Amino acid sequence: MKKTMNQSTLTYLLNGVSILALLFLVISLFSYGSVNRKLNQANQERFDLTYNANRFMNGSAYLTNEVRAYAATGSQEHYDNYWREVNELKNRDIGVANMQEIGITAEEQTMIDNMSALSNSLVPLEDEAMKNVQAGRQKDAVDYVYGEAYSTSIAQINALKEEFLDTLNTRTADQISSLQKKANIIRVQMVTAVTIVEIMVVLVLIVTKTQLLTPIIKIKDQMQEIASGNLSAEFSLEANTSEIGMLIGSIHDTKRELKKYIQDINSNLAQMAQGNMDLSIDHDYRGEFLPIQNAMRQILDSLNGALTQINVTSERVSAESDRMSAGAQILSDGTVQQASAVEELSSSIQEISTEVEHTSNDADHAKEAAGHASEKLMLCDQTMASLTTAMKNISDSSLQISGIIKTIEDISFQTKILALNASVEAARAGEAGKGFAVVADEVQTLANKSAVSSQEITDLIETSTQLIRQGTSLSADTTSALAEVVESAKVATEMIERIADSAQQQSVSLKQVTLGMEQISGVVQTNAATAEESAASAIELNSHAAELKSSVQRFRLRGANR
Repeated sequence: MKKTMNQSTLTYLLNGVSILALLFLVISLFSYGSVNRKLNQANQERFDLTYNANRFMNGSAYLTNEVRAYAATGSQEHYDNYWREVNELKNRDIGVANMQEIGITAEEQTMIDNMSALSNSLVPLEDEAMKNVQAGRQKDAVDYVYGEAYSTSIAQINALKEEFLDTLNTRTADQISSLQKKANIIRVQMVTAVTIVEIMVVLVLIVTKTQLLTPIIKIKDQMQEIASGNLSAEFSLEANTSEIGMLIGSIHDTKRELKKYIQDINSNLAQMAQGNMDLSIDHDYRGEFLPIQNAMRQILDSLNGALTQINVTSERVSAESDRMSAGAQILSDGTVQQASAVEELSSSIQEISTEVEHTSNDADHAKEAAGHASEKLMLCDQTMASLTTAMKNISDSSLQISGIIKTIEDISFQTKILALNASVEAARAGEAGKGFAVVADEVQTLANKSAVSSQEITDLIETSTQLIRQGTSLSADTTSALAEVVESAKVATEMIERIADSAQQQSVSLKQVTLGMEQISGVVQTNAATAEESAASAIELNSHAAELKSSVQRFRLRGANR
């Protein structure tokens, strides 16, 4: 048998690869989600850092602008704005705190500290400028806030601001770029996993079609052929070590076994119908066919035994009828001699006495022969009763065969119930059970076909039963014919007894010869009539024996001469 990977193993392997790819896809999805969250968080942090850096810088620039505006205009509004920013809004402090909370590097913290130090160094100048404005010395105030020292510090702060923003932007951009690369790699992995899953799905579909659906369709067609009784239909699939291959091998084995059983049963029954009982059931039947083999053996044994006994009895009846025919002929000859003796009575009374004595002896012998033949015929009648009993046993065996067919029908019914339960379970399973529902429907179809096959086998068995009934009818006919032979034998016996009585009467007549020739002539005429009747009965008995022997000889029995 060709070795092939099991369909289940191949399916498990492909599904296993698909599951691994799906697991990898799920992991990639989680990883992508995590990286994407980190990327969003990084973008948000970049925005928040930039916002709070600008808040810090804008707060510092706002103080510069307000103090310069107050120095130039002396407007109280600018003075109030300045101190509201310092005491209430505190954008610089809040911006630094928020950036520290989000997370900044040591280098970035150093830049912030430097900017804070430079900004704090401007506070005395700004405070002095505002005092000059309040004292009416606006020119001195303007000199403070637009002077070289103040402008230099502002320029340094602005340079640090640009450097800080560039550093912050570079760092966050690098972080975002790194996360973006990871996200791209994960997306490639996800696409790869999806591609692998799609390839595995396509392979599973191909394997399912080529390794499962196509063979199952061919198997279904083959089973339909078998269910219709066609065991010679072509079945191109070959067996192998896979599950479907083992099923194909089972179908081939089933076809071979069914062909063997059908051919053997057909051959044996045909030969039995032709009268050949010299058979032997040599093939070993298996399973539910074993009772058929046993029944056929019992039928052959019973028929051989009964027909052999009938054959032996018919031989004996034929021999006895021949002897009776010969005795009747002798008796007829004796009566003729008696008639001649009567005609010649006038010449020799002594000769008549001798002939009468011979006739009496012959009558005694005929009486003994008739009694013996009667006993033989009674024995033959008993044998025919045994044959009738044997044929009844054969009929009972045919009923047992019908019981076997009932068992096959019960199995078919149970298979239908199993298929129905499988369909219900497949329906409960939903989408996952569709394939199994198809298999359950096919099992239901096979069960229906099995029921049809069971009916066909029942018809075949009924044909065999009809042959058995014909054998029973033949046995009944033989029994009836033998009963007629027995009745004829009784008549012959009675006739021979009358012959013996007549012989005794002849002996008395010889003693009373003085009574007259008329009385002797009457006795002789009676003897002649009785002899003719005996001869006719003997001939009829011989004819019946020949018919019985011919009926039995049409059967070829075990151990009989060919």
